[in-house]
Amino acid sequence: MKRTAQELAEALGAKLEGDGALEVTGVAAPERAGTRDLIYVEAAKHAPRAASSAALCVIASEGIELPGKTILRSTHPKLSFAKAAALVLDRAPIATGIHPTAIVAPLARVAPTASIGPYAVIGEDAHVGAGTQIGAHTVIGAGCWIGENCRLHPRVTLYAGVRLGHRVEIHAGAVLGADGFGYAFGEGKYWKFPQTGILEIGDDVEIGANTTIDRGSLDDTRIAEGTKLDNLVHVGHNCQIGAHTVIAAQAGLSGSCTFGNRVTVGGQAGFGERCELEDGAIIGGQSGVLGGKTIRTGQTVWGTPARSLEKFKEQYAWYGRLPELAGRIKELEAKLATK
Repeated sequence: MKRTAQELAEALGAKLEGDGALEVTGVAAPERAGTRDLIYVEAAKHAPRAASSAALCVIASEGIELPGKTILRSTHPKLSFAKAAALVLDRAPIATGIHPTAIVAPLARVAPTASIGPYAVIGEDAHVGAGTQIGAHTVIGAGCWIGENCRLHPRVTLYAGVRLGHRVEIHAGAVLGADGFGYAFGEGKYWKFPQTGILEIGDDVEIGANTTIDRGSLDDTRIAEGTKLDNLVHVGHNCQIGAHTVIAAQAGLSGSCTFGNRVTVGGQAGFGERCELEDGAIIGGQSGVLGGKTIRTGQTVWGTPARSLEKFKEQYAWYGRLPELAGRIKELEAKLATK
């Protein structure tokens, strides 16, 4: 979508320097940009890249001089660039209209402006909101509720009773609302524990490809607004994830974990049952948080078992010296043995 530099400046709250009538039609890295692409510069050390770029419009922080460019001055250039991209780029449609091969149950309620792709299945009593797009081979179970302007990519599966807010995006292969891993052992075998809760997803949540989120057991599983889950994340039953939390790929949450707001989780981190992460906690990649453990507000932890970043770095430094220390101990033992 075409925008002028003036329109972008007004939308972003940025200060315009240069030609306000300059048209911007795309975004790119400086080296790949054309004349009508928008680029950004966060630090002065990257100014030469922007200066040599063909792009004529740049988002930059104060103090970065770029002669001959139209500049949108921003305190946070990367954030402003992301916002500008949402205004400039047209997203490829997932589906258009109701495809003749789609199967829509008689009692399903599909808004007139919703779109359903080839071979998708919409179950009984499901609700699909206005402007929502459902991709090919996606299955929406009975009684699901999907809000407005959601985007479900191909081969997404929603089990019965899943509820999605507005503007939720779910990438290909994700499975939402499957039974949790709950069993009781007795009489020599495992008995399935009831998985009767539902799964609720808040507004503006994005869920990555092949991610799985279980429904609740006797409670519900809930993910609050604005949270972003990467590809291949697993969320167990009864988990509660707060607003604007980000969880990177291959992280796994056992049942009944509670995450606060604005929590950050690195890739491949693992969480034991009923652990709690308070608001703003940061978990390093490949960390292991033991079941029942609490990570306090604003704390950064790393390692397995997870401990404070300062403690982890201290211990890891000693770990790297173990061969040297072992050699010194052997020398001391040898000296003592000769006395």
